[in-house]
Amino acid sequence: MKVKDKELLLKDLCARLPYHVRCKIWLKDGTTEEGLLDLEHNYGNVLQDAFYYNKIKDIKPYLRPMSSMTDAEKKELWELLKKLGIISDVKRLDWFVAHHFDIRNLIENGLALEAPEEMYDLNKD
Repeated sequence: MKVKDKELLLKDLCARLPYHVRCKIWLKDGTTEEGLLDLEHNYGNVLQDAFYYNKIKDIKPYLRPMSSMTDAEKKELWELLKKLGIISDVKRLDWFVAHHFDIRNLIENGLALEAPEEMYDLNKD
């Protein structure tokens, strides 16, 4: 993986920490792991340790392509934008990240995996 790709992926993953993004991790010992990358389950520290000790060969988050946006999500986004009055890039970006959309074309560039339908149940509390 190119340094530029690693930087892009890490920027994206950092923004997703509060939102329980699921990832697949390939370790240098040939094993793979899947799990939540988030702050609540302390997986962020596991990831940090793995990077620090150079154990990770590759990591890919499961993200949703923009084409998977439901009608309900389109309505929710539209209501958010109407409420804001002026389009707020930060709040709009945060909405896309919270809904696990691939905002940086990581899937297309081989840096993320397409999330299976129903992987992220956004209606759970």
